[in-house]
Amino acid sequence: MMLGAGVKPPTSAANEDPPAGWRAYLARVDERRAFALLAIGAIGGLLIAGVGLFGAKGTTMRGLPAEDVALVNQQPILTSDFVSQVETTYGVPFAQTTQAQKSKILNDMIREELYVQRGLELGFPSSDPDTRNALVAAVEQQVVADVTTQNPAESELAAYYQRHRDAYASEGVMTVTDLRYPASSLGALQALVAAGRPANQAPGGVDTKRTNGEEFYFAAKIHLGDRLFDAARILATGQSSPPIVMPDGVHVLVMQHNAPPVPLSFADAREQVLVDYKREAENRLQGSTERFLRDKADIITDKAYVK
Repeated sequence: MMLGAGVKPPTSAANEDPPAGWRAYLARVDERRAFALLAIGAIGGLLIAGVGLFGAKGTTMRGLPAEDVALVNQQPILTSDFVSQVETTYGVPFAQTTQAQKSKILNDMIREELYVQRGLELGFPSSDPDTRNALVAAVEQQVVADVTTQNPAESELAAYYQRHRDAYASEGVMTVTDLRYPASSLGALQALVAAGRPANQAPGGVDTKRTNGEEFYFAAKIHLGDRLFDAARILATGQSSPPIVMPDGVHVLVMQHNAPPVPLSFADAREQVLVDYKREAENRLQGSTERFLRDKADIITDKAYVK
């Protein structure tokens, strides 16, 4: 006889096999119990997924330990190491360094940690600072290995030369004297120029000694400053400049000798072009590698030191 809903199963004496009614009751599927178990499993799965979601990269559940200034793939960068590195690099107490300086050091330390971890992925060992530096250098060399060992085609070098040909010229040299006059002399100096006479013919000019005989262009620019150098470089040998008003008086430049830079041909500049081409390619590869490592890394930083 089958048992319907609400019908109690028949009883039996102890130590006896369950009667047919019991066996039918136990074999019956309880739909409410099955749905309850399914709901519990679904809720449990959602809870596990939620914990994983809110603990993922970029979420607010992840925390930064108080003793760390950053976490890179859960590897800590200690605040004490960060402070020491900032003070060592800039030679002043940590509190006296700027936000930009702190941000730069933190970025450098994150970069170092990324390269160390990459070195470990490639099978290199790591521990003390010397080894870490060696790891970073090893990864950097591995990144640019193709650029270092292979030479570009001549057509590529020639195209690079054409794009940067202003950078390839002989170094210009000049011999120039800087005369300084009192500010009250401006009118007299301008009158000389208007009359077609060199301004340096006016009496009262004092050699500032900013330059010392023949100098390369880059040295003359350092000694004269940008404004005076720009006026000097366009003077031909034997010319003097018009009066140049500066905060310390009126200046007149007298050019004894000016040999401007001469553009180099591709053949003459080839070796330097090759060096520059490879350096640019290496920098480009290093930059893309660092961006790749940062993008795939799990990095947490102390917001106080990030610009």
